[in-house]
Amino acid sequence: MLQVWALDGIREITPGDDLVRVILDAVDAAPGADTALQDGDIVVVTSKIVSKAEGRIIRADDREDAITRETVRLVASRTSPTGHVTRIVENPLGIVSAAAGVDASNTPEGTVLLLPVDPDASARRIAEGLRSVARVGVIITDTLGRAWREGQTDHAIGAGGIHVFEDLRGTTDAEGRPLVVTQPCVADEIAAATDLVKGKASRRPVAIVRGRGDLVGDLDLPGARSIVRNPERDMFRQGADEAYAEGFAAGRAARA
Repeated sequence: MLQVWALDGIREITPGDDLVRVILDAVDAAPGADTALQDGDIVVVTSKIVSKAEGRIIRADDREDAITRETVRLVASRTSPTGHVTRIVENPLGIVSAAAGVDASNTPEGTVLLLPVDPDASARRIAEGLRSVARVGVIITDTLGRAWREGQTDHAIGAGGIHVFEDLRGTTDAEGRPLVVTQPCVADEIAAATDLVKGKASRRPVAIVRGRGDLVGDLDLPGARSIVRNPERDMFRQGADEAYAEGFAAGRAARA
């Protein structure tokens, strides 16, 4: 049976805060003996509080300038009828998302919040600290959109001490047919599940998942960076308009 619950009582996080201590204090304050951390639990942490603890708050009166500084590659850009420009970009973590993960919500006026520099390293540090109590895995999440689908879900952007994929290749389905490409990204599935209990405005940035202890492993397991598709295998590296414009320009240059 899979159990998922959020921790209450986590205060506003400020630069330099010890997230391991903050999480353990919230666990200790939770009612019921069965809410204490157990071996095999997975602790899921919203990236916003990791960024705040690591001091990733910067002065930026113009959020667009901050997005530009965090952009490695522009994938697509669209202007709405109201004049608002949405940019889908690749950030330094290799993640393709709107606005490069730059967040202006729940931050002091005139500031924005950047994603952690190395979310996998952050997740490993938190997992290592929490393992003084129990052998847990840690996932750090951020909210991302999805190509071809409306709405957003939480995804794993950092992972420590947990298998981010469940590799079913080489096994068989219920009818005995071999599975060739089936490799569920369980880290993303867990991230999305915890968003159901954490919420966006309820100040519950940490959740516990119990029932998938088989995914918890050594701290040096590949992190969430391994989820990012290799560019050589990415069939959708550009937006449709951008790809068309590039192809059109290449055709004109070839004819010339």
